[in-house]
Amino acid sequence: MGELRSRRSVLAVPGSNPRFVEKARGLDTDAFFLDLEDAVAPLEKESARETVVKALNDGGWEGRVRSVRVNDISTGWAYRDVITVVEGAGAHLDTLVLPKVTAARDVHWLDTLLTQIERAAGLPVGRIGIEAQIEDAKGLVNVDEIAAASPRLETLVYGPADFMASINMKSLVVGEQPPGYDVGDAYHHVLMRILVAARAHGIQAIDGPYLQIRDVDAFRRAAGRTAALGFDGKWVLHPLQVEAANEAFAPSQEDYDHAELILDAYAHATTVDRRGAVMLGEEMLDEASRKMALVVAGKGRAAGLSRTRSFDAEG
Repeated sequence: MGELRSRRSVLAVPGSNPRFVEKARGLDTDAFFLDLEDAVAPLEKESARETVVKALNDGGWEGRVRSVRVNDISTGWAYRDVITVVEGAGAHLDTLVLPKVTAARDVHWLDTLLTQIERAAGLPVGRIGIEAQIEDAKGLVNVDEIAAASPRLETLVYGPADFMASINMKSLVVGEQPPGYDVGDAYHHVLMRILVAARAHGIQAIDGPYLQIRDVDAFRRAAGRTAALGFDGKWVLHPLQVEAANEAFAPSQEDYDHAELILDAYAHATTVDRRGAVMLGEEMLDEASRKMALVVAGKGRAAGLSRTRSFDAEG
């Protein structure tokens, strides 16, 4: 897989609603997905496929990751979702989001079907990626094998509402601590499990939605928590959440500049001065410092940040 795409904010767009689709084109998100699953009523699922195909082919999504969430493989809609969307708009599609993934075989199924369609339609084989949504206890138990299931896999996505239901969590507020739990973060194990599996296999980890859409302060807290752990982005459900997500999952200007300076100082010391001991002002740097700086600098570049400080080898 090539360079990872920026997914600070991933907008969920009901695939059956042309008005919402049109509004989504004007929002400053890194990515979006046109939803054929939970946001579409059963009687509208078949007609929504054509709405999604038209939306992708009509364009207007420049600079964003273009995705479609199909129905899960236990339903009677999934295979036709994939065939219709990829045959109709595969050239304008970056990934498919597969919900309720419980084992590697789910990803294998989608990978095989995508390969068959790409070959039949004359599309580049392997270009369309897969995003696997972890939404229940079985998916979490099998998350390592899921993360390794296909070279197409680009992200693991946490699905909080279904996951909370699957473990009988005593809460109806998605993303908030359950009543009576006052010893830490009830979601920490789940989030870290998904994050570690993603990082072990070189893919991204994306946090799921926060459903209280008008409580932007609460959204910022939820996004800040997973950004601090190392997640790459979060699903957003409303325009009010977009800016907060973009800010939470990008480094500050100060941190970005510092990371770029670390990389410059390390490169200069090891290639020009040929020294193993590297100093940046009063800060001692080593290979671990370089690796940490690469992460922050990479996120800053993906977010479109520009440097405000330059490296001075004599300074």
